[in-house]
Amino acid sequence: MIHRTVPGAKGRERAPRPRRMDRGARAPARTPVHSRTKANPVSETSPAPGGPSIDEQAITAAIDAALAAIAAAATTSELKQVRIDHVGDASVLSTANRAIKDLPKDQKAAAGKLVGQGKGRVQKELAARQQKLAAAEEEAALAAETVDVTLPTDLRPRGAAHPLTVLQDRINDFFVGIGWEIAEGPEVESSWLNFDALNADPEHPSRSLQDTLYVAPEGSGMLLRTQTSPVQIRAMLERGAPLYVACPGTVYRADEIDATHSPMFHQVEGLAIDKGLTMANLVGTLDAFAAEIFGGKPITRLRPNHFPFTEPSAEMDFRCFSCEAREGLDHDADPSCRVCGGTGWIEMGGCGMVHPNVLRAAGVDPEEYQGFAFGLGIERILMLRNSVADMRDMVEGDVRFSQHYGTEI
Repeated sequence: MIHRTVPGAKGRERAPRPRRMDRGARAPARTPVHSRTKANPVSETSPAPGGPSIDEQAITAAIDAALAAIAAAATTSELKQVRIDHVGDASVLSTANRAIKDLPKDQKAAAGKLVGQGKGRVQKELAARQQKLAAAEEEAALAAETVDVTLPTDLRPRGAAHPLTVLQDRINDFFVGIGWEIAEGPEVESSWLNFDALNADPEHPSRSLQDTLYVAPEGSGMLLRTQTSPVQIRAMLERGAPLYVACPGTVYRADEIDATHSPMFHQVEGLAIDKGLTMANLVGTLDAFAAEIFGGKPITRLRPNHFPFTEPSAEMDFRCFSCEAREGLDHDADPSCRVCGGTGWIEMGGCGMVHPNVLRAAGVDPEEYQGFAFGLGIERILMLRNSVADMRDMVEGDVRFSQHYGTEI
């Protein structure tokens, strides 16, 4: 064939013209379109070396396994795992679907039809099974949670008063019953009422920051009361003598909370001012109090001690009511008793005759009137009386604690 060069164009050649057909000549037969585009079926034989393949038998087996697993799933959670195993990214069907793009052109159509139809069938069965199982589970849940709305119900569940409140009310009832008054006062007090009027030395350890919580600003002389004794001073200043008052209330100390200590707790203090009062009156009052709170005929004793606001001063102990010591002084205590520690005695609180300096500070003549005072911890009484092992249980706010201990007959 001769190639002609186009004049004026360097290096460019004109393409040869098509060859004319002679008249009467027959054109060569064309290949039918459908025979050129029709894909060959997926071969079950091995492909050419290095080429991808989709095994029709493996696809069919994967579809059958998926349908069997769907039918066997008894819950929606099991069905979820079936979905992951059989149509998830790592499943046979999904892997085969991704491999279609790498097949020869003559196999792609058949492979796509095989995998697509199989996967669609599995998805359809999954959806139907999911709907059926979800409906069954919902029906079962409704049956299990069925509520008879015609039954009467308590719209306001009953709680219980806190055990400390119940015990304090009972203590108040006792003192009112013997003719005393209940007095209350502020919880933020002046240091004069909390310490000075009670004959406490300026250097007394109870004034330190390690024991007392002071209110800002520094040097204001205001603090959170460490005892309810300031209420007694207020009562003497307001009413004078004779006077019989019990002073329950909340007090504060700079303590860390643990099983037996708390920065906030409750006390009840008693004060009697009258002519001719002696330690015998104090012992009789405390014995009657112990009998009312603990029951029976408790045995008490007084141990000498020192408090700045009483003279003489003593600690009052109850005979242990948990071990053999409760039978009397002729019975030994149980060495393993957790209530008395094997001593046979339980320390309850301080008491004594009111110091003359305290009476003078409150405007009462100590030559004419005498008085006795005592202080008891309400938490300690509750722990001993109701066998509460940990003081923290009283302040955690668990309603079950109140329901257990807060109801008395």
